[in-house]
Amino acid sequence: MAAAGWLTPVSVSVKQELEKQYSPSRWSHRMAADDVIKAHVKALKEGTEQARSLAQTLINVPYGDGDGEKLDVYIPRTDSLDVNLVIYIHGGYWQFLSKEESGFMAVPLIDKDVVVVAVGYTIAPKGDMDLMVSQVRRSVVSVIQQYSHISGLYLCGHSAGAHLAAMVLSTDWSQYSITPNIKGAFLVSGIFDLLPILSTYVNEPLKMTEEVAVRNSPSQLVSQLKQSSSGCQIVVAVAQNDSPEFRKQSEEYYKALEAAGLNVTMEDVANTDHFSIIEQLVDADYHLTKLLLKMMGKS
Repeated sequence: MAAAGWLTPVSVSVKQELEKQYSPSRWSHRMAADDVIKAHVKALKEGTEQARSLAQTLINVPYGDGDGEKLDVYIPRTDSLDVNLVIYIHGGYWQFLSKEESGFMAVPLIDKDVVVVAVGYTIAPKGDMDLMVSQVRRSVVSVIQQYSHISGLYLCGHSAGAHLAAMVLSTDWSQYSITPNIKGAFLVSGIFDLLPILSTYVNEPLKMTEEVAVRNSPSQLVSQLKQSSSGCQIVVAVAQNDSPEFRKQSEEYYKALEAAGLNVTMEDVANTDHFSIIEQLVDADYHLTKLLLKMMGKS
């Protein structure tokens, strides 16, 4: 169990319900909880292997000095310098997965002359939330510095990666050497308010205090996002078979962005669960793939 001293105590029944709501594998209709996670890892690995066979790749490109601060770059076989670039930030509850399984979405994008960058970051328990947020922000700065000729920069994040992508959109770029012009962002089955997970198993390796959770919750940073990313087209996507709490997280974040006057749409993706909603980005005919290409003017 997570240490309690700095957490607001919750009753056993509330904790059990929160743990159920924030256990995405328990909500899949396709297979048992353990099996859906194994199948998810397998699908991501196979998609990434396919992408590496199709694209020119730059593996383990450093964006900082830390061990985990590396990128994998999937480059289309084109002579054009005028390319779109998607930065993908993986999920895994900030404690699982890596960039090694994160190149899968390049498969349908390579043919459309889109560069895909899979970001590595230092997962828990080695990395804490402040570090991970700092890392993904610095990774974006590094990508822009290395690929200054790109015509459009886009973000895509899944689950914990959607949280980190939203934190990138909420960055005060005055602290950095560059202000990215992020044209679009896909936030897929994300968590945007970290407070509900403080008392759950998810926080055991993270060890977040309430203060850390608040300052790293995109739901608390909508005004900063409006200032930093007002020109960004944001898609908040959620799976039909995500848990009610995951669906609520996406719906409430979408409504907050909409109320702030931002360019945001909500995609409730039919016949998907928390895992298949992102796995299917390997497919050119998948709804979210087509939406991303349309956003880039490549449909």
